[in-house]
Amino acid sequence: MKTKLKIANDEGIKEAAYIIKNYGLVAFPTETVYGLGANALCERSAGKIFEAKGRPADNPLIVHVSSIDMLTGVVESIPEYAYKLIEKFWPGPITLIFKKKSIIPDFVSGGLNTIGVRIPNNRTALELIKEAGVPIAAPSANTSGKPSPTTAAHVMMDLDGKIDMVLDGGNCVFGLESTIVDLSGDASVLLRPGAITVEMLEEAIGQITIQTELLKSDDAPKSPGMKYKHYSPNAKLTIIKCKNSNRIIDFIKQKADANFKKSAVIATEESLYSYKAAGLNAYALSAEGLFATLRKIDDDKVEEAYVHSIEESGIGLAIMNRLKKAADSNIIDLDS
Repeated sequence: MKTKLKIANDEGIKEAAYIIKNYGLVAFPTETVYGLGANALCERSAGKIFEAKGRPADNPLIVHVSSIDMLTGVVESIPEYAYKLIEKFWPGPITLIFKKKSIIPDFVSGGLNTIGVRIPNNRTALELIKEAGVPIAAPSANTSGKPSPTTAAHVMMDLDGKIDMVLDGGNCVFGLESTIVDLSGDASVLLRPGAITVEMLEEAIGQITIQTELLKSDDAPKSPGMKYKHYSPNAKLTIIKCKNSNRIIDFIKQKADANFKKSAVIATEESLYSYKAAGLNAYALSAEGLFATLRKIDDDKVEEAYVHSIEESGIGLAIMNRLKKAADSNIIDLDS
């Protein structure tokens, strides 16, 4: 298969919509990351997503819609308090989980009776959904388990020759996948943090339960990213908890000398200079650049990467959520 790379203009969007309507796969930009889209109402189409990504079949897909009318066509009901989140944050980087209608194939929902749905805040994504006339199932457009793509070039690196088209809409704004909130039970539960933070959610609907850790192997995930190792570079990734960057520098240098491997540190801009001054390879840690950095360390042939942990509040919760999964919970606490 030859993958077409098209600019996300009107012509490109129309061609992409035609592919979606005819059971094909199109990668397209959203405000979070690039998604790999297929007709969410067609099991045949959804199956191609799992095949192209190498994605486990029990890992549910997120359904993207362009309107509340399209939402009501795929979910059984919408709780009253859900409208507070919809009105405040849609279109935007938040996915809400509802009980699904039977029109959504079980293959799309990972065999569950629930489905995650969102309205993306991206012109290309919205126009593509409207032009296709169907809800679009779209996980991140990368090889399963690898860092999510925030540019069309990232998508082509992973999926060239495996999908029909990539719509190039430039860099994604947020760089982290959407916040996911489960509204299918008696209480609202945060399953994946993102740009819509816990603080923002609680301001809108009150207290929310947080359940973001990886599940056991026999548990069924309600949300992408809950069960399997995700976002991982080829380099071995270790998270270091420590308030003193000098101690982290000594630790990394000792490890590098002992292992004779090319190492690097990933840290916020505030502490980046101290690592570079110590002669270490250093990469900036930020929400919008996180996945690009994880890809860059592989491009630079880094073998061991160490992350200077940040506080898990606000957007920091989302950043550390992704890094813990990328590191497969490989964490060292130098302060303990």
